[in-house]
Amino acid sequence: MSAAGFLLVAAPLAAVLSLTVALRPRGIDEVAPLRLAVIRAAVVTGAFAVLTVELLGALRLLTLPAFAVAWLIFLAAAAGAAGWRRRRDGTPWGPAAAARAGLAGLAGRWRTTGRGERLLAGTLGGLVLVELLIALLAEPNNFDSQTYHLPKVEHWVAQRGLDFWPTAIHRQVTIPPGAEYLLLHLRLFTGGDALHNLVQWAAGVGCLLVAARIAAQLGGGRRAQLLTAFVLATTPMVALQATSTQTDLVCAAWVACVATLALDGLRRRAGAGTLLLLGATTGLTAVTKTSGLIGVGPLLLLWGIGQLRLAYLGGPARAAGGTPGRPVLVGVGAAGGTGTVGGGGHPAATAGSAGSAVRGGVPGRPAGPARVVRTVAGSLLVLLVALAVVGPFLARVQAEFGHPLGPPRLRESIPMERHDPASVLVNALRIGHTALDTPLAPVRDGAAEAIMAGSRAIGVDPQDRAITFGREVFPVPAWYPDEDRVAFPLTGALALVGAVLALARPARVAPASAGALRAYAVVVMAAVLLHTAMIKWQPWGNRLLLYALVLAAPLAGLWLDALFRRRLAPGRRSVAAGLAATVLATSALAGVLTLSYGFPRRLVGAGSVFTTSEWDTRFLRRPQWTDEFRGAADAVRASGARRIGLVQQNDNWEYPWWLLLRDADGRPPELVALESVLPDLSPAAPASTDAIVCTGSRAACVKLVPPGWTLTWRGYVGYALPPA
Repeated sequence: MSAAGFLLVAAPLAAVLSLTVALRPRGIDEVAPLRLAVIRAAVVTGAFAVLTVELLGALRLLTLPAFAVAWLIFLAAAAGAAGWRRRRDGTPWGPAAAARAGLAGLAGRWRTTGRGERLLAGTLGGLVLVELLIALLAEPNNFDSQTYHLPKVEHWVAQRGLDFWPTAIHRQVTIPPGAEYLLLHLRLFTGGDALHNLVQWAAGVGCLLVAARIAAQLGGGRRAQLLTAFVLATTPMVALQATSTQTDLVCAAWVACVATLALDGLRRRAGAGTLLLLGATTGLTAVTKTSGLIGVGPLLLLWGIGQLRLAYLGGPARAAGGTPGRPVLVGVGAAGGTGTVGGGGHPAATAGSAGSAVRGGVPGRPAGPARVVRTVAGSLLVLLVALAVVGPFLARVQAEFGHPLGPPRLRESIPMERHDPASVLVNALRIGHTALDTPLAPVRDGAAEAIMAGSRAIGVDPQDRAITFGREVFPVPAWYPDEDRVAFPLTGALALVGAVLALARPARVAPASAGALRAYAVVVMAAVLLHTAMIKWQPWGNRLLLYALVLAAPLAGLWLDALFRRRLAPGRRSVAAGLAATVLATSALAGVLTLSYGFPRRLVGAGSVFTTSEWDTRFLRRPQWTDEFRGAADAVRASGARRIGLVQQNDNWEYPWWLLLRDADGRPPELVALESVLPDLSPAAPASTDAIVCTGSRAACVKLVPPGWTLTWRGYVGYALPPA
């Protein structure tokens, strides 16, 4: 990567830091204001990145110079806004001043923490740093990324626009591309994929920060927030995805941002800035992964109800007596700790709970209709902003397939096709079984047999295609730390117990925010139930549940903190707290083992990022294909071919061709599909190409090779060349 490329890679980070200063909340009663500022900055930067791709793509300017100009303008605007904010607040401005303030704050908080909190924070920081190391050292080797995530990016770079292209892999054009839009920036800046894993790593860090803030919004002190982040960070699925080019953590991060902004809406009326942020985050979720909207929907409903309630009561939340609620630090006293991670306090008297008394203006007097109309208009603005972010992509899909959700094969393969109570129940049980799978084979097999027997007893085939993805068969082992399907039994069980306690005994878990905690637990449970009613069971379904796991993590952190709080009370000894400490130790061990031995990126053993070569790392999923791809690419390059035809099926690997068929100077090849599943885009004629490369089916390749060409086939890969 050139020096200019390095500087451009630093531009998004510098923009986020500048916007964090510019967008820091002004209210003294904000919960964790620094984290809120980071969230706002990340949403604004993410929306800018997505809209930049859409705008420059429409102009066919997906080029390095165009992106460099766009980012330099954005960075200048962000730095200017930060400087203006610092001058207005009368605080020192500059990297040195910011660094000094940050280090002083961290040192102060570290001095006030106990041994247990330091252990949690140290383990958490260690995991995040090791994930960063793996993300930097490992080449992208996720299976779906080889098929459609990364080929999308290469097609955009090659054609300098976002227009659809003929392809046999419909997911390259029908699956929402939000995460790939972010990868496109790095691809143009660096000329390769060396930093692609950092998008998911940054999303993972964002999930930890947002989940901790949600715990604070629900009344949790510093220990509760650390426990929330710890439980989430040690989840194998999170640790593995944080080093990959999958898209589930990106989606989960945007959904979590919606959640924390929605919870703020229970405490105060939303201004224009908050409405724009909510709309942008909703749009970012939709353009990244459609399933994330299952979580966003209930969250926006909760926010809307809170806003209408505040509008009806005539103003912002106020404490008893009609005066503004006095902010107090989270976790003072028995709750543990004297502050929050990242700074900020929590107004316990105005915790924003849906069940607590909120008084404003004159108690009991209905607000005028103008406030209700304003709330409804604000809700419409949220939807309009979201549509502005995701709308261009949906318009392209609508134009190509006649439906904004894509072709029938996509609309029918993943969503549930039966919604009767018995089928939904069976689907939920199977999803739960896969999500909570353990290495204990007798437990796994016994539970699966019970589910299948119960399913047949109520008249539902447990393998019914209407509730089962593709040709997959339930059950499948999911305990092994593989990024595509690993289960989360510890985190899932902790979250489930936390949700039940939040619904049944919220005052015991969070005395100052019982109503808000119960309302949030209802929303999380509703999202999970909607997911099981809308998404078919599949072996890889745990990935799709990641957004719900991030939303549920604060519930686990809060009730664990309540257990330890009771244990520390004078004269109290809690067996449950001891068991919880054992579970946390087991979680830490699971996180460490996942990073050490997880697949397909690990620290030690066969396939280690320290000892495995670049191409062996890329093909760890299918090591037998390494020599086949490279041999075919060498032969095609040696022939001097420039226009190369592709013959492949829906789940074949295309990305290796983009790397292996590049010129010596890095110029990408001209790859054209010889088959197309897009109704209005015809494939290229085989005779118009200089060579043909094939994967998967030899029979499909033979049909498309022109007469007189020589076809060479090796296992999974083949290539055809014209007569000399």
